[in-house]
Amino acid sequence: MAEEVKPAAEFRELLRIVDKDIKGGVSVYLAITKVKGSDFMIANAVCNVLNLDKAQKCGNLTHEQVEKIEDALKHPEKYGIPAWLFNRRKDLENGADRHIVGSELTLQQGLDIRFLKRIKTYRGVRHTKGSKKVRGQRTRSTGRRGSTLGVQRKKKGAPEGQAKKIAATTAAKPGAKK
Repeated sequence: MAEEVKPAAEFRELLRIVDKDIKGGVSVYLAITKVKGSDFMIANAVCNVLNLDKAQKCGNLTHEQVEKIEDALKHPEKYGIPAWLFNRRKDLENGADRHIVGSELTLQQGLDIRFLKRIKTYRGVRHTKGSKKVRGQRTRSTGRRGSTLGVQRKKKGAPEGQAKKIAATTAAKPGAKK
């Protein structure tokens, strides 16, 4: 008898990696970078650690591979990924190096901003005022809200009131030519 041939994994048009819907036609490397909290460096490290082909389409990944990718993004220290790649080094709460992804990152950013406001740092005050620029960027020409500001031009020709005043002052001067 012939051996049973397992059917190839079905191509999925849409898959979910750490709270992010990703199209199946995207490469694995780019799919990992689309997750909030991961950049190209951590994506490269995850692909290397899990022995994934970076150019492979993520629609061909099995359910187990997707779970391993999620676990590697949430707990990279288990897979030997160096701590300098983590996005939260020396956490204020416990001093540990952590890597945060997805909705947990959004929540932590909000808590950090609230902490800065409470201790009234410069950045916290800028957040409180609602300024778009909080890290010392230029504000003179960029970051404006609302209607645009333009330069007002002088109207062509002097207004009638000024023309009469100019004519009266030149006529009253002695020695002025008539």
